[in-house]
Amino acid sequence: MSGADVLTIGEALVSFRTDEIAPGWRASAHVAGAESNVAIGLARLGHAARWVGRVSDDALGRWVLATLAGEGVDVADAVADRRSAGAMVLESPADHARRATYLRRGSAGAALTAADVLAALPGARRVHLTGVTPALSETARAAWLGLGRAAHGAGVPVSFDVNHRPALWDAAAASEALRELVPHTDLLIASEDELELVATGDEADAVASLLDAGVGTVVVKRGERGASAFTASGRVDVPAQRVPVVDVIGAGDALCAGLLSGLLDGLDLAPALERGVAVASACVASPGDWEGLPTRADLGL
Repeated sequence: MSGADVLTIGEALVSFRTDEIAPGWRASAHVAGAESNVAIGLARLGHAARWVGRVSDDALGRWVLATLAGEGVDVADAVADRRSAGAMVLESPADHARRATYLRRGSAGAALTAADVLAALPGARRVHLTGVTPALSETARAAWLGLGRAAHGAGVPVSFDVNHRPALWDAAAASEALRELVPHTDLLIASEDELELVATGDEADAVASLLDAGVGTVVVKRGERGASAFTASGRVDVPAQRVPVVDVIGAGDALCAGLLSGLLDGLDLAPALERGVAVASACVASPGDWEGLPTRADLGL
């Protein structure tokens, strides 16, 4: 098995996008999922991205894998499962009050196991995990934590995007689970309101405690205000780029993809974070979770 620049695991959803669920509603189908979004972003930037998850053993599952493979993502380790595909319906009504309805309980993706993911670790340069996967099931949580521990123990850098989904679990349950990964994390990424799930105190105290716990770099996503990165050596702030905002979904995943791309290319933290913000800016300027993610040529690299 050839190595991957980045190995990531999780559930790739079938996302049905519609204006509003109402009589006669129509929807378009897309592939969605935080980890698969990052994998696609990395692949578009020329990196070898491997995604591992369980998909339904039917036409929907094959379509999900074909979509990812078509974007250059390695899905050779994905597992076909007799359970149904995980799905969501995303409403974007005229008042911009987006609503997501999840249809993922007991899905194929939730059946992920440690055995599914550990076999894909050898040769990986980095592992990227999110806080979505452990919310899916106990077996998915064990796979997520097991991979993080194994990677960290093998000297493979682990990035962890907190990415809390309140619709999947409450803050107390999320905090208890997510803090388990912190000792095995090299790069932690969180929005301003997610830091409290993995550390205590205000932002300064939370960042300090994470760095003291052995996290090498903490990145705070600030939305339209850009992002900040903290290390034992200091702080870096990168402002957001001014672009017309079309769709903010996937922006955090795009930032992760760009940041990891910069680090894989050997950039220092500041220019790597600048790349992350540039990729996020391209994402929000286009509709879809990942459809507007840029290539290296788009970024002038």
